[in-house]
Amino acid sequence: MSKNLTLAQNHAWTLAKTLMVCVVLFRGENGFSVLPSDEFDGNAGSIVHEYDPFGV
Repeated sequence: MSKNLTLAQNHAWTLAKTLMVCVVLFRGENGFSVLPSDEFDGNAGSIVHEYDPFGV
């Protein structure tokens, strides 16, 4: 988890491009975190952004 949004956004985009999967950046209780989109089953309201490496 990261408390820095800019750092979390950079890592999320890098992860999406490296793995070539859609990832979700979301806000948790302790900061921001990233998961592959198909593994995220949390509150949709906590999603900050979804990164799609194919939809550039």
